[in-house]
This record gives sequence, structure tokens and C-alpha cells, in this order.
Amino acid sequence: MKTIKGPAIFLAQYMGDEPPFDNIETAAKWASGLGFKGLQIPTWDRAAIDLELATTSQSYCDDYRAMLASHGVEATELSTHLQGQLVAVHPAYDQMFDGFAPEAVRGNPAARTEWAVDQVKKSLTASKNLGLTASVTFSGALAWPYFYPWPQRPAGLVEEAFAELGRRWKPILDHAEDCGIDLCYEIHPGEDLHDGATWERFLDEVDGHARANILYDPSHFVLQALDYLAFIDLYHDRIKMFHVKDAELRCDGRVGVYGGYLPWGDRAGRFRSLGDGQTDFNGIFTLLAKYDFPGWAVLEWECAYKDNQIGAAEGAKFIADHIIEAAASSFDDFAASGIDHAMNRSVLGLE
Repeated sequence: MKTIKGPAIFLAQYMGDEPPFDNIETAAKWASGLGFKGLQIPTWDRAAIDLELATTSQSYCDDYRAMLASHGVEATELSTHLQGQLVAVHPAYDQMFDGFAPEAVRGNPAARTEWAVDQVKKSLTASKNLGLTASVTFSGALAWPYFYPWPQRPAGLVEEAFAELGRRWKPILDHAEDCGIDLCYEIHPGEDLHDGATWERFLDEVDGHARANILYDPSHFVLQALDYLAFIDLYHDRIKMFHVKDAELRCDGRVGVYGGYLPWGDRAGRFRSLGDGQTDFNGIFTLLAKYDFPGWAVLEWECAYKDNQIGAAEGAKFIADHIIEAAASSFDDFAASGIDHAMNRSVLGLE
């Protein structure tokens, strides 16, 4: 068995205009002080990384790694959640998602998509330059407005949406192969890839591409009432990244999984800081250890109630306490009989 690496933290919910989150070096020092060993880097934030330089300059990447190491941390993966979202956008969301893109391509969906594809490819190249093995993104969504079949969906609508999704992502996955990077899709409501069935449909469209993999985040499955432990059993060979995020689903006579358009704090399903929700992390860490998960346990803080810095401090210890150190030997080795092949045949009555 492998020992999961960690704890690490995703900086997307922390970077901002105020110290220590206004530049990567002070953010790294802050994270290290809490006990984190790794940082997942949001590539859309220039304060976190200069993606253009990381794509074109090996010396920049070498200096970046050395700077992080000087604070006792390392980059775990690069994230293109916002750019990946823009690879595929249904027109109903055009105006809202334009804010994820630079002004030059806003109001121009085709140019925005071209920009987004280039961004994800650049992140893969930068990941290679940084010596990483995986990167996380969103799939985007063309069919999401039709997830509930009322009115009845036109025949072939979903099939064409996923065929187009595959056509857009296949060249990016080919670039991931060239870079030696696993591109991990966070399976997430709001994306066309939001559960096991949609993941399988997408994988078929990209011909089972070896670089198409999964970021596993159980919180998004808690909110769908999906069996998140069975998900690991089903798809463990494709799970290459892990967000440690808690959630709870407390449906009542008024509100269920769809949430009633309520704010997060009032929904039946809501994200919580680690340990405050319903997620069985003992079960998750055990299964990931069983299947030799190769990556990092990365805190993604999202909570309807608790302050994010408190969530980070508590989360570092929570993850550290849940990481299972791989056993060097079997617990019953002390009772090994030391018998050989000939003895085995004799015991079976074959000699």
C-alpha cells in the first residue's frame, strides 16, 4: 500500500488582496505554519502563479519550486477550474460565465472557448515544467440545463452534448499525454460530469483516454445522496486527485436535494468544514489506501458557517489524523509458518 501524501490545501478560497494571501510566498509561509505540506495552485490568479511564465520559462518554474521548498511546502497540482468551465458553456450561462474570462473575449463565446482551451493546455505544459503529475479542471456543461427531463428531452440531445464535449476535450487530453500529466475532472453538479453515469458517458466519447481521470470530492456526492464509498470501488483506477471536503444533507418536509433556491446556509445540502458534516472520512481514507491512491489529500475549504482560517487550521490536523501510514508488513506475520511449496502440496494431500 501507498501512504497518501498530505496534508495539502487548495488556495483558491484563500488568495486575495489582503496579506498573507496577496502573494504566493506569504501564503506558502502561512500554510506551512498550519502544518500543510502541499499547495494546490489556482492558475487564474496571478498572485498565485504566473501561468504564462510557468509555461515558457523553466527557470521560473525552478525558482518557484525552490521558493515553496524554502517554506517547507511544494506544489501538488495546478487548477484550471475556471478556465475548464469555459471549454463548454450553454448559452443560458454565457453572461454569468463571461466574468471568468478576460475582457477581450467576453461577449464572444467562440473566442472565449478558444482562450479557455489554450489556458488548460498551458497549465498542462506548466505542470510538466514544475515536475507535477496531475492537474485538475472542470468539464464545463452543455446539457446541464436539461438534467431534469421535463419537458421530455428531444431524442439525441444528451448524446450530442456529450459527443461535442468529447470533441472539445480530446485534443486537450492528447496534449496532456504529450506532457505526461493526468487531467483530472472534478465530478461536480453544474458540470456535465457530475456522477458516475456521466463520467462513463464522457469516457466513452474520448475513447477511454488514459489521461482522462478524476478528482474525487465526496462532498458533491453527499449532496446528491450518491454512495461515495461505492464510487471509489467503481472508479478507483481513474481517481488521481482528492479534495478533502465535508458536507451534510438534511432533507425535511420543506426542502430536498434541489435546495429550493435557498442560500447555502438554508439548503438541505450544504458544505461544511472538516468534521462538521456527515462524510465518512475513515471509510474514504481506508478505501483510498486499499487501492494505492497515488496522490495528495488536499483540503478544499467551503463552509456555510465557519471562518475559512479556522477551517484551515482545523483541517490540517484533521487530514493528518486521517492519513493511514502504509503497513510495512502484515499484522499476522508473527505467526507465519515458513512452509514452502512442497509443504503446501503435502498439506493439500497432493504429495
